[in-house]
Amino acid sequence: MTGVSTLASEYKARHRIRVLNDNFRTTFVGGQVVMTAGVADLSMDMKARILLRVQTFSAFSTKNDPYGEHDFGNFTHRGQKYFWKIDYYSDTSCTLGAEDPSDVTRCFRVLTIMLASEY
Repeated sequence: MTGVSTLASEYKARHRIRVLNDNFRTTFVGGQVVMTAGVADLSMDMKARILLRVQTFSAFSTKNDPYGEHDFGNFTHRGQKYFWKIDYYSDTSCTLGAEDPSDVTRCFRVLTIMLASEY
């Protein structure tokens, strides 16, 4: 019976992480959004379009989201491929990884947007 209970608990945690990640990614509230130099060097108009693409991303699949946490995505815009990734830290200094990304009181999210060529 413990196996079923453990699976249910893991499912609940992943679902909560997915909801937290989706809320953060779609609103940019609840963490910090950063971009690599290549994205930062884009025109203001292009950056706005890229940010909007990240916020509206919905092409999750088992290939790009194997754990169902909605913590990674990629897309192509005007022939250029982009990645975005959410990482979890224990605090705003971003020195230690968070033990439990489903616990908002002990997890600080950072969403990084980058050119695929910068990965």
